[in-house]
Amino acid sequence: MGQLTEPRWTHVALPVSDLDRSIEFYEAITPLVLVTKNEDSNGRGAWLSNKGQVDSPFVLVLAEFMPEVGARFGIEEGKKIPTLAPFAHIGIELPNREDIDAVAAKARERGNLRWEPMDMAAHIGYICAVDDPDGNTIEFSHNQKVFSTIQDLWG
Repeated sequence: MGQLTEPRWTHVALPVSDLDRSIEFYEAITPLVLVTKNEDSNGRGAWLSNKGQVDSPFVLVLAEFMPEVGARFGIEEGKKIPTLAPFAHIGIELPNREDIDAVAAKARERGNLRWEPMDMAAHIGYICAVDDPDGNTIEFSHNQKVFSTIQDLWG
């Protein structure tokens, strides 16, 4: 079993109003898959990640709080919780330009498309953005080169 030997950036956490709906959305629209689900006296949670991401694990934590716990964080029961909006976002890089168009089409059909596909500056690439069920923004990019820049620098 792996042992943490240095500090790592491991996750981003988002509160959600309906955990099961959010898991279904992220698995349908993004390349993320469910890693684990848990429940305790605070509420329910899930971790999602890229399948097989072993070398540098990074997860999206989704947390659906019990009403009294959520109230401590300013979360009102039954209300959507847009934490990342209108520009703040989760970024997912896709290998092909047509992948952006496919995500946009799927999101448009579901009523979740926030930004139509568009070409941006060279360091941003071809992008679109989608709203999750709580109104958080997920940006999908092609040719943004985050992955390749890091690989070239430290790979």
